[in-house]
Amino acid sequence: MRAAIIGYGVIGPVHAKVIPQYGELAAICDTDPTKLAVIPDVLHYTDYRKMLDEVHPDVVHICTPHYLHTEMILEALGRGIHVLCEKPLCIRAEDIEIILEAEQKSGAQLGVCHQNRYNSTNRAVKEYLEGKKVDCAVGQVTWHRDAAYYASGVWRGKKETEGGGVLINQALHTLDLLQWLCGMPETVTANISTLMLKKEIEVEDTAALLCRGNADFTFYATTGSAKDCPVEITLRANGEWIKLMPRYTVIGNRFTAFEEKIKPLGKTCYGNGHEALIADFYHCIRSGKKFWIDGAEGAKVIRLILAAYKSCGNTVKV
Repeated sequence: MRAAIIGYGVIGPVHAKVIPQYGELAAICDTDPTKLAVIPDVLHYTDYRKMLDEVHPDVVHICTPHYLHTEMILEALGRGIHVLCEKPLCIRAEDIEIILEAEQKSGAQLGVCHQNRYNSTNRAVKEYLEGKKVDCAVGQVTWHRDAAYYASGVWRGKKETEGGGVLINQALHTLDLLQWLCGMPETVTANISTLMLKKEIEVEDTAALLCRGNADFTFYATTGSAKDCPVEITLRANGEWIKLMPRYTVIGNRFTAFEEKIKPLGKTCYGNGHEALIADFYHCIRSGKKFWIDGAEGAKVIRLILAAYKSCGNTVKV
């Protein structure tokens, strides 16, 4: 299969490393031509619509800033091109149904990069929980992002283009894991705030959520930590405590899954899951099987995050 990438900034090169194992990277597109020179043996474009029309790849990987995802998903699906989109699926509530309708009408598949669901430790917990009732859970993301990070892209730190702050960017994957393991909550009560960099950003850097549903869970996230700390999830199921860390899982007092070393293709916080997710997506396309992290699945955590933004300390429906 022939593939193309839109957006060759931070995450695009990660996809470029994996694609040749499962298909041919035919073209890349970025509005900054200097980024394209690093891969000389493919077609280069600065207009993604022109690339889609001229190359018409089997698969397009969308690796652009958040606010561009909806438009690009619709353009590709409308041309019958399979889409693998980096998170978030979108940043506006009204775009969710538009995307899902386009996905349904298209003969092509839409996949969303929630790669942490492919990490061996997370999959081990998911398998263990089959047939068990999760009583409660708590998750936390405590990372550090400074002014230089937000200055690295003109779209970062702005509500209109990033869609939010720590919840929709850094913490999305962990929040998605919580709803994947516990079930989608019915309501959320949230407080969000900006404790650091108030002059540099207009989005939140800290959030606390209480999510109620089939299994209640709480969640805390901040980019105001002095250093990046490991992501943590703790669950209780069938009277037993489960500790889920990036490199290991503890159930009761037993180590049940362990990754000796995390070897991400990009930043360490990306984890090991991109290669497995991309491989699975291409396998589904070739075999005619439906990819399981589709538009509806990718929209779940977006619905939760957007409800949290609406909460302002009140309990709202997800």
